Amino acid sequence: MTAFTPSSPDKLRVDIWSDIACPWCYVGKRRFEAALANFPQRDQVEVVWHSFELDPAVAARPGQSMRAILAGKYGRSEAQAQQMLDAMTQTAAEEGLDYHFGDLQPTNTFQAHQVIHLAAERGQGDAMKERLLRAYFTEGEFLGDPEVLVRLAAEVGLDADEVRAALASGEHASAVRQDEAQARALGINGVPFFVLGGKYGVSGAQSPDVLRSALEQVWAETHPAPLTLLAQDAPAEGCEGDACAVPGTANQT
Repeated sequence: MTAFTPSSPDKLRVDIWSDIACPWCYVGKRRFEAALANFPQRDQVEVVWHSFELDPAVAARPGQSMRAILAGKYGRSEAQAQQMLDAMTQTAAEEGLDYHFGDLQPTNTFQAHQVIHLAAERGQGDAMKERLLRAYFTEGEFLGDPEVLVRLAAEVGLDADEVRAALASGEHASAVRQDEAQARALGINGVPFFVLGGKYGVSGAQSPDVLRSALEQVWAETHPAPLTLLAQDAPAEGCEGDACAVPGTANQT
């Protein structure tokens, strides 16, 4: 599906494609939250999270360290890969995030995305997204284990048995695939990616100022302010509804 559900007249919908295993996605989430905090209509913004897998082929089982994976992916030495991780850790720290790449356990995120969809149905989508990102980048949790996902979901208020059953049945697998298909249809190749008002895209973990400016621009275009009448000496004749003023009289026809 490629169509967006339109926002209600008093809302601005922001669709965000993101992966739990993406360090810039956590940074982007914090920067978007900072932009939203300074946006006057923040209470009228509806955020919808969408699934995106940076590496759908990665194994679900524990494997190589993040440093070794980066070295192999970019053709760097492990020392150079560690420098990349150190730089990312510093960037995250500037946003108040505490990354521990040495403890991180890379894994497939397909099931974790399913849990977010279930949580969204229960009004806890953002809380679940936040909990999984912290578990992955800060706490070194192995998100390829369904029981770990069940425990983390229970921490944000979901029913453990319901989560366990949903994962076993793959109840929300199609929702994840639909998100990914929609991303391809829109030409989204990297994350985070923000779609504002169903028509404007912002790519990457942009600064809070850039994101707030985008929010303001789209809000102004989709929610125009009422006209302000300029001062005038006296009422002027005109038509309103099916009645028009008669020149020189107080009558209307």
